[in-house]
Amino acid sequence: MSVSIALFTADLRLHDNPVLRAAQRDADEVVPLFVRDEGVRAAGFDAPNRRAFLADCLHDLDAGLRARGGRLVVREGDAVTETCRVAHATGARDVHVAADVSGFAHRRERRLREALEADGRRLHVHDAVTCVLAPGAVTPQGKDHFAVFTPYFRRWEGERPRDVLPAPRAVSVPESAESGALPARSDVADVSPRLAPGGEDEGRERFRRWTSDGVDAYEDRHDDLPGDATSRLSPHLHFGTLSATELVARSRSRGGAGAEAFVRQLAWRDFHRQVLAARPAASYADYRTRHDSWRRDERAATAWREGRTGYPVIDAAMRQLREEGWMHNRARLLTASFLTKTLYVDWRVGARHFLDLLVDGDIANNQLNWQWTAGTGTDTRPNRVLNPLTQAKRFDPDGGYVRRYVPELAATDALRGGRVHTPWKLPAEERRALDYPEPIVDLTDGLNRFRVARGLD
Repeated sequence: MSVSIALFTADLRLHDNPVLRAAQRDADEVVPLFVRDEGVRAAGFDAPNRRAFLADCLHDLDAGLRARGGRLVVREGDAVTETCRVAHATGARDVHVAADVSGFAHRRERRLREALEADGRRLHVHDAVTCVLAPGAVTPQGKDHFAVFTPYFRRWEGERPRDVLPAPRAVSVPESAESGALPARSDVADVSPRLAPGGEDEGRERFRRWTSDGVDAYEDRHDDLPGDATSRLSPHLHFGTLSATELVARSRSRGGAGAEAFVRQLAWRDFHRQVLAARPAASYADYRTRHDSWRRDERAATAWREGRTGYPVIDAAMRQLREEGWMHNRARLLTASFLTKTLYVDWRVGARHFLDLLVDGDIANNQLNWQWTAGTGTDTRPNRVLNPLTQAKRFDPDGGYVRRYVPELAATDALRGGRVHTPWKLPAEERRALDYPEPIVDLTDGLNRFRVARGLD
């Protein structure tokens, strides 16, 4: 019996999984393998929220495989070493894996290829598994990647993605493939109390519900903070429990302005991946330097992290992050702009905190969105500053989002409606009774400081 290995990474699903289908096509039996890579921990990316969500995903994947006669093989250690051990124990000649864009993934792929080839085995890397179009699938003339989203999207939109694959009906796994125990969410400490559950079944059901009652209004409501009208599918895209290719196909089939707006967001995800693939250093260095001399203000950074800046919409967003391991997209823009431009603190400080807590903490999306907001990335208006009061009045006009996450303001009758965004305007006696800080910075002062720092004045 011939054997191949399907090495799962950020594609923890059975539906539309080219890696698993190719591994099955190559051999009589397949080893569905996931390695809990010690390199992820060593690099500081094994955050509790993602570890807990991953545990859900692996349990769900194992259940789906068992329903088809198979099982998930889980190992722990160095991904290259463990994959080679499984290949040797089962006699597998071929290993299949999804391509990825991070420097970590590229190093893992190179090491794995070298180790397998040295032992007479082969590595097959599959594009367009974790994205719709592979990085480099569309490029501008004479360049290796698009640096601006709009022309990228025009090309992206005109391409035909690969066909969506059905889930396998049966999976045959060799008995010689030994597995460790599946991790459990309950074993992970310091998890956000309202972290959403993970797994392919959960992701598919969430997408089904959202397409039935949410996507049609997405174009008009995706920035509505209290309405919470986004899909919340980003964790499932990060772990690959949902296929971006399938989401695009099903959204285009549905049609309408909301579905088109959702597809555009998936294109942004691909855009960031092709930027990072071409410029790996953008994960830690300015994509386009502005020669910033960032302030080192730990007091301000701590207030920002803790949701104690004195600006309610910023504080609500930061508390949502800690409570749920997730944050509304509009809120991500506001908090990033506030840290990098109003406080003029290095974008890497914010990006690191987001990666510590976000269940969808993806290097390409996180780092490049932070750079976009900081003005060091692909934004064609690098010096724009989002005023938190103006944004709050527009996207949380009645203060529902703030009251949801800042309970000390929700309990104050004098802060009904939109007044909750300016608690410093309360009479002195009522203000003193609040356990809520004064604004950490005057917005005008912060704007002026930023403009001077960037040489705009």
